[in-house]
Amino acid sequence: MGKLKSICISQERGVLKNEVDECMVVAGFGIEHDGHGGEWGRQITVLNYQSYLKAKQEHPDLDLHPGSFAENLMVDGIDFSLIKPLSRIRLGDSVILEVSQIGKEDHPSVVTRTYGISLLPYEGLFCRVVEGGRLKKEDEAELVSQ
Repeated sequence: MGKLKSICISQERGVLKNEVDECMVVAGFGIEHDGHGGEWGRQITVLNYQSYLKAKQEHPDLDLHPGSFAENLMVDGIDFSLIKPLSRIRLGDSVILEVSQIGKEDHPSVVTRTYGISLLPYEGLFCRVVEGGRLKKEDEAELVSQ
């Protein structure tokens, strides 16, 4: 069983995200008060916590923290190599995310302008919210369909 290691939101797109302790996830929308919420396939971005730790180790001079890569959620303890589009991830008691896309076009962004590195274009999971609910840090995370 995996764990939700961080939750990050920003009111606007194109800015780094700020870590919060909990959030409300809305089916068909995304995270309440997050600028990427809406009726599209990239409502929530998920990053492997181990990738974040590796980036911190490889770039000790950078002040990396949750939200630095513009991700909404960081998850640990799930085998990301098993995930493909349409895979589903359960978080907490009720939230179900469906992966719509893995990675994205790499273009100059606030992340690359700030840190010179980016992870979401290569490793990010872009998800739709199938079932909503309240999430808090350290909630359980599980890959429920591949």
